[in-house]
Formats: sequence, structure tokens, C-alpha cells
Amino acid sequence: MPAYFIAEVEVLDPTAFQEYVKGAPATVAQYGGTYIARGGAIEVLEGSWAPKRLTIIRFDSMDRVREWFNSPEYAPLKEIRKRTTRVNLLMTDGL
Repeated sequence: MPAYFIAEVEVLDPTAFQEYVKGAPATVAQYGGTYIARGGAIEVLEGSWAPKRLTIIRFDSMDRVREWFNSPEYAPLKEIRKRTTRVNLLMTDGL
């Protein structure tokens, strides 16, 4: 069953964040992930949720999301993300 990694991101240091932006796609691809949305325009239709940046990545399973998220390839990029952003992260089963 597919699974989705969803990140609500507020970039605090755009210059330093560029290193993450350049490096993350290769790690996602290595674990079979495909970007569905990555930093595009957002329009709130209802409610009070107003993310500044949203990323959605499709993986083959929740296990695969965990493998990528905890991988040695992603670890240094995760540290850059932690230093340069404020985030809310989740994963969910797809249909």
C-alpha cells in the first residue's frame, strides 16, 4: 500500500536551506520516493491551517518512508533541515 510523507515547512534560513533542497531529492529517489508537491503555491480553501511551504512525497509503504527518514544518506540533510527550518512532519497510508 502506498504511503505519503507530508511536511509543513517554514524556512528560517533560505540560503543555508538550499543545500537541503539540492541534496534531498537524490535520497528520496534512492528509497523509491516520488515528489507529489514540493514548495509550490498554496491556497487555503477552508479552515485556519496556513502552511508557508508544503512537501508531499509518495513511497511504496510506511516502512519505506521510515527507511528513508532514518537512512544514513538522509541523516546529514536532516540536520540541515533542523537547523534551517521549523517543521511539522507526518506520514500516512495511501489508498
